[in-house]
Amino acid sequence: MEVYQVKVFLEVARHLSFTEAADALNLTQPAVSAKIKSLETELGTDLFYRLGRKIQLTEVGQFLLEEGPRLIDVENQLFAKVEEIKKGKFGNLKIGCTAAIANGWLPEILFQYRQQYPGIQTQCVVFDSAEFLYRSITSSQIDIGISDISFAEFSEISATPIAPIHYSLVVAANHPLANQSWLSLKELQKERWVMLNTGSPSRLVFESRLTELGINFSDFAQVETVDTLSLMRTYMMQGDYLGFASNFEFKSECQSGMLVAIPLQEFALSGNVFLVLPKRLSQSAIADSSSQNRRSRNSNPMQKFMALVENCQEQQPASFPHVTPVRLRSPNLIIRSNSLQHPETIDLAIGIQNSTIPTVTAGLVIQRLGLLEHFLPREGRYSSTQYRIHWCDFSTGAPIIQGLHSGQLDIGVLGDYPLLLSAIQQNNSSSETRQTRLVSFVSTNPDGSCNAVIVPNKSKLQSIEDLRGGVIAVPFSSSAHGMVMRSLNSANLLNEVKLASLENSNITQPFGYSIQADGYAHFAPFHDIAYRQGKFRYLPGDNLNMLPAFHGVVVSAELAEQYPEVVIAYLKALSAAQYWYTITPSALSLISQWTNLDAEIVSQILSNVYHQNQPGRFFCEMMIRPDWITQHIAQLRLVPGNEGLETINLDRWIQTEFLHQSQNLSSW
Repeated sequence: MEVYQVKVFLEVARHLSFTEAADALNLTQPAVSAKIKSLETELGTDLFYRLGRKIQLTEVGQFLLEEGPRLIDVENQLFAKVEEIKKGKFGNLKIGCTAAIANGWLPEILFQYRQQYPGIQTQCVVFDSAEFLYRSITSSQIDIGISDISFAEFSEISATPIAPIHYSLVVAANHPLANQSWLSLKELQKERWVMLNTGSPSRLVFESRLTELGINFSDFAQVETVDTLSLMRTYMMQGDYLGFASNFEFKSECQSGMLVAIPLQEFALSGNVFLVLPKRLSQSAIADSSSQNRRSRNSNPMQKFMALVENCQEQQPASFPHVTPVRLRSPNLIIRSNSLQHPETIDLAIGIQNSTIPTVTAGLVIQRLGLLEHFLPREGRYSSTQYRIHWCDFSTGAPIIQGLHSGQLDIGVLGDYPLLLSAIQQNNSSSETRQTRLVSFVSTNPDGSCNAVIVPNKSKLQSIEDLRGGVIAVPFSSSAHGMVMRSLNSANLLNEVKLASLENSNITQPFGYSIQADGYAHFAPFHDIAYRQGKFRYLPGDNLNMLPAFHGVVVSAELAEQYPEVVIAYLKALSAAQYWYTITPSALSLISQWTNLDAEIVSQILSNVYHQNQPGRFFCEMMIRPDWITQHIAQLRLVPGNEGLETINLDRWIQTEFLHQSQNLSSW
């Protein structure tokens, strides 16, 4: 029996006329008669009987007249429901996630989703391990996954970052460490720890980071493994154990003050929460559906969920709207170890200047936060590579230049003049001289005022002209040395002022030497410290030759050619360090602690972004400025002894492609 046959019957029954029913249905009378005859044949009984020219309903016909409209209503409801499903008003969505996501991130999103689409039946499936979640995605047991693991090593999975996730040390509020503002894993290896089981995402993140840092899990004195968050909480509350968790796992306990989350240096940056789909679905659900289409009424439940998540991202207030977030990479589901008998070992010797505040993000911060270890390549040709990183701290740039030229250093962080000196000998035919490549800036000082000349308070000198016949002590081959030579040359004093080498600068007593000079030239923060100690004053800089100042990163040509991915990794670490310095309120106090300098000095020397109304500062900046480099060369080449600067092939020396690749977020 067809529904349309019932519709025809109902019209005939209402009119008790085949002719009138045919007119109402826009059919011919024979066609109506044929439909009724076919229906009667299927039912095996008559629906009408005839009284002359009139027709009347049989008992079965009367029953069908009463009940038939219900069948029509069901059909109408069915078609309406299908249309609503097509328009996304109804349907089903099964979301899979781990316990941390279910506890801390998903509830608010799921609430909004159900409020907007009450007709869509949603189900949240919580998995105990990342592996179980992965299997459910690939076997289509769930429609969409939300995970703090990206499963990047599996080609059949597509992962899209949708939110940040923060990892930290978690302790009871009455724990002796609860008042600490920052801690390092290296300080905590003798403490008692409690962790979730091996397959949990937070445990994967923790163990992966230990592997990067060369720390063994066995280095920790005691680690208890538990299966649930409630048991982990009990260990921390009643046993004073240390826990490692994301900000989602004990969200309510931390908000209530029962537990305290303490930042760890090794987890200074956030990770990502990922929206995870089988790649075969993501291509149709994401690639073929624009953001506008996902918000349209014809989108399906999965697309509506993705649109809601995207909208929530857009509505998040940005503390630093012009700064691109840098996140920690997701660990592999399976933590790989160097199992080969003879893995390749790459030694990286990096010359840094930790006491030079404008360069702290390129050395000290990367070193303390373990950022280079995190971004070093460990896939493909590097899958079995072991790294040995040697941080070589110097007070000035001269030994870094020597180390680069001799091959003892692979990477160097230098100010403007020593940067140029590192490039001078690249055309030297001597096989012992190594070539360098400029791959990034670190910080810039557009007004060039961060190098200065100071004189003792009792000095009668008032200008650079007063130094005629005198002595200026300056660290040779430093940015201050370059500034002094340019200034003396432009004032025609180069042959009338003696330059004496200022060596072995001490950060606490920068000018406490036996060497006697009329004036002292230095770079930040050394002149700032001497001025604050009250024994020196600044020589007015009206006649000082100020060009934009900068610090940068040079690498050996061999490293750039043989291991370009390592150079890119270092620049990623630098970018991450600068992002951390920008967004972290406690960064100043930490750097102050690490350098033994007042936080005020650090703040006055290095700012995170450029402001025209803040002269005398360096600003975090990685973009290379060839025009500034050209200005320095143009003036310094006029100074006797610097003619070699003209031989620098800038097109060959400056290699911006490394920086461009490091800032490609798809490669992170």
